[in-house]
Amino acid sequence: MRAMIIAALALAATPAAAQDTGTPDEVAQDSTHHPAPRDLCSDRPGLDTPACTVDPGRVQVEIGLGDWTLDKQADQRTDTIESGDVLLRYGVTATTEVRLGWTAYGHVRTRDVPSGTIETAQGVGDVTLGVKQNLRHPAEGKTGLAVAVLPFVTLPTGHSEVGAGDWGAGLIVPTSYKIDDTVSLELSPEVDAAVNESGQGRHLAYGAAMGVQVHLSKATRLTPELQFLRDQDPAGHATTSRAALSFDVQPAKMLQLDVQAVAGLNRDTPDVELGFGVTRKF
Repeated sequence: MRAMIIAALALAATPAAAQDTGTPDEVAQDSTHHPAPRDLCSDRPGLDTPACTVDPGRVQVEIGLGDWTLDKQADQRTDTIESGDVLLRYGVTATTEVRLGWTAYGHVRTRDVPSGTIETAQGVGDVTLGVKQNLRHPAEGKTGLAVAVLPFVTLPTGHSEVGAGDWGAGLIVPTSYKIDDTVSLELSPEVDAAVNESGQGRHLAYGAAMGVQVHLSKATRLTPELQFLRDQDPAGHATTSRAALSFDVQPAKMLQLDVQAVAGLNRDTPDVELGFGVTRKF
């Protein structure tokens, strides 16, 4: 009788032991039972900010290798070139990352149209510090809603004309909705204490970017986006609007290459911006 009871208990336990409990995409494990690295999720390229955070204990390096912006006004033309636009992201917990951004080199060339006079300025850019706290789906691996908050502050370390001239701060609320493995919707509302055009003091600026991510394949992605920002600078209020199209490819699991083109949609927005860069997670 005792043997029959033991056999019955063993049979009853077998299905339960065989069940696949599964793990969420945020804490997926590899064959050695260690947390497997999340899929690469970069802030580059694009106007939107993703809701994902970097895995705890990992470092992600995102570099804008080259960026050119053209701003043509009735009386002047300004060409801005930046190189080494670096963003370092470090995962502190499963849902929190700290961030440091810095532009290694910027070159601004301004030509006065009536006189033909040319002025140039060059040097390093400002430093930006931030913390991204994810509130839902830090890996953005599941379908459905992913949300985070990203407060940041900008320190005036940059050269005149390349940097803003004073400290600034802001808050972004990165939000995405993954419909399936092919299409995701993005929205990044933002409010800033932006530096005045004079380089002293701050004013209110706010707006949002929105876009659609389309995975052409497992390793390639195309993203059209729009962005609208209202800037209440004391020198003159303005609304900027931009349309962007970016493309990125992952030749390896933790490596991404990207290109982006941005067009200004009104007179208050720079006419054209072209850039390319790379992302690597360690």
